[in-house]
Amino acid sequence: MKRMDCLILCLIVLAAPAIAAELNVGDAAPDFELQGSDGKSYRLSDLKGKAVVLAWFPKAFTGG
Repeated sequence: MKRMDCLILCLIVLAAPAIAAELNVGDAAPDFELQGSDGKSYRLSDLKGKAVVLAWFPKAFTGG
């Protein structure tokens, strides 16, 4: 029975992004936290009122 509980929990975790509310153009971004390349964590709400640019790459240190 524990295996089934684990499977159900995994499915819930994987489905969570699909359950989240849809964002539309002009909506405020939800708060989130990401780790920067400097190893520090940054929370969007701490940067309120400042310009924020997110850049990511499919592989580390590549141009795309």
